[in-house]
Amino acid sequence: MRLTLKILASVLGALLLLTCIGAFWYFMSRQPQRDGELALAQLKAEVSVRYDERGVPHIKASNQDDLYRALGYVHAQDRLFQMEIMRRLANGELAEILGPDLVKTDRLFRTLRLREQAAKMVAAMDPQSPAVLAQSAYLDGVNQFLARGPTPTEFSLLGIPKRPFTLQDSMAISGYLAYSFASAFKTEPVLTFVRDRLGDDYLRIFELEWNPLGVLQKASAAARQPDWDALGQLAQVSSEVQQRSGVALLEGSNGWAVSGARTSSGLPMLVGDPHIGFSVPSVWFEAHLSAPGFELYGHFQALLATAMLGHNTQFGWTLTMFQNDDLDLIAEKVNPQNPNQVWYQGQWTNLISSQETIKVKGGKPVQLTLQRSLHGPIISSAFQDNLKYTADSVPVAMWWAFLETKNPVLEAFYELNRADTLAKARQAASKIHAPGLNVVWASTSGDIGWWAAASLPIRPVGVQPHFILNGDSDEANKTGFYRFSDNPQEENPSRGYIVSANHQPNSTSGLPVPGYYNPYDRAQALQDRLGNDAIQWNALNSQSLQLSTQTGYFWRVLEPLMPALSDVVRDPLERSVFDSLVQWDGQYSLLNIPPTVFTQFVYELTKATLADELGSVQFKNLAADACLERCGARSAGTLSF
Repeated sequence: MRLTLKILASVLGALLLLTCIGAFWYFMSRQPQRDGELALAQLKAEVSVRYDERGVPHIKASNQDDLYRALGYVHAQDRLFQMEIMRRLANGELAEILGPDLVKTDRLFRTLRLREQAAKMVAAMDPQSPAVLAQSAYLDGVNQFLARGPTPTEFSLLGIPKRPFTLQDSMAISGYLAYSFASAFKTEPVLTFVRDRLGDDYLRIFELEWNPLGVLQKASAAARQPDWDALGQLAQVSSEVQQRSGVALLEGSNGWAVSGARTSSGLPMLVGDPHIGFSVPSVWFEAHLSAPGFELYGHFQALLATAMLGHNTQFGWTLTMFQNDDLDLIAEKVNPQNPNQVWYQGQWTNLISSQETIKVKGGKPVQLTLQRSLHGPIISSAFQDNLKYTADSVPVAMWWAFLETKNPVLEAFYELNRADTLAKARQAASKIHAPGLNVVWASTSGDIGWWAAASLPIRPVGVQPHFILNGDSDEANKTGFYRFSDNPQEENPSRGYIVSANHQPNSTSGLPVPGYYNPYDRAQALQDRLGNDAIQWNALNSQSLQLSTQTGYFWRVLEPLMPALSDVVRDPLERSVFDSLVQWDGQYSLLNIPPTVFTQFVYELTKATLADELGSVQFKNLAADACLERCGARSAGTLSF
């Protein structure tokens, strides 16, 4: 018996060892190739790829076509599954591989019409333009790895079929990036609910210019509870995209440029600090590209050949979110005699319908009816199967600059990657229509510049686009776009520095630029330091400023509450915590307790002010948006104890 058990244990041990060896071999065989040689089709000459100690590829080619083909191949080696997820996210195809939980996400992105708009963008491109040739070579490299490289483990586990990546996929992903910058999906339904249901006393908390009736002295169409539920669900799914898909959303950034007059070297300095949600793998892919007449160290996004951030020995640029309001939600008026018509500029017009099918892994296909008015896609019905409107229904359409502009974003970033003069950088920035981006640029020639890059819509005077607009009035109409030269921008300002931190920019032309801007605290901190004439900036003190974790926002919230809090705090532990807040200098250092207490306090403060009135869904949407920061300080001034 003992012998039998020993034999059985030996067999099981051998099987376990073989399984471990097999698993080790399986996973190692799917690792990116870091040395040796391989042959790519359509290469005109030899390309060298050297990986440094951080795994960043340094690619050197004798021509740019080979350079981008090699970039596509090495990018796909590391990030093929990320590319697949982002393609499916933008095109509304995640449920096909991840199951029923992703149906709502797919419904949202099908409703946004990113795939449809991407097809229009590709059709308008010149296939022989340098930007399209570079992107095509890059995609060829991606697809060569897809066809011949080891299949990523995720593809095997999820049963993902291999499909070539296309230029349309790349443009759809650019649409996803534009969506991730748009706060209106989450914010406008909440603000409109506050305005229409709660009134001006509550709305003032959000630090918006109070204009309850708009240009035509009438509130937006009265929404019923089902309408609010649909809009709340839309905002909620928008907030859940990162959690459900694993793709990080873009949120915030710092960037600044300092002229040579304020630096130790006598040359300009550029600092960029993009704030993007953490994900594995990282959102960014770093690579160093070199070919005759072109060199760039850049940070790339999945399926895009041109760097979004980059530098070389002559110039560099960084980005922050402009956060201009380039998306309007519009309440349509339904024809009581024909539920398939809405009012548009003085007449009843037909809603245009189309059918789509969402494939669902482990479930039945979902049939989706998409509708659009002349204002844009109807988004309030994204999660409704029955689209039979009645006279009191309020379908909500989406007007979005991404869908309404030519937006040659591929060409814009191709040129920005080569913008070695102020004029070239300005020209490249002018071709970014949506999403709105702040481009901060500097060069060794001594120039610094900043451009708020976006196509800004011309709205009727007095319209407050933070709220849902009336589709049956002129307030929803757009008469075109302002000139790029009217956008906020600066070139070589006399003060010697430029700051961009998602705050509301000064309108250098007097143009009104509504948006969902972050509080001014980060920008103010940078202004205070960079404006100090006693400091000569270098890499060391610039890095120290970039890594600073101190904020003045906390005092704007706490100061009006200190007397009342001091009176009501009685418990010894609470008194100890309160005293630590009083003495806190605003540093968010690792072992500092007050930042944790303060962050939770702001949430609880806003919850006490608004949660009961908003309801759980609307408050959850508010809490997921930067809008929560904006109302924290004002909430502090409204409470009594």
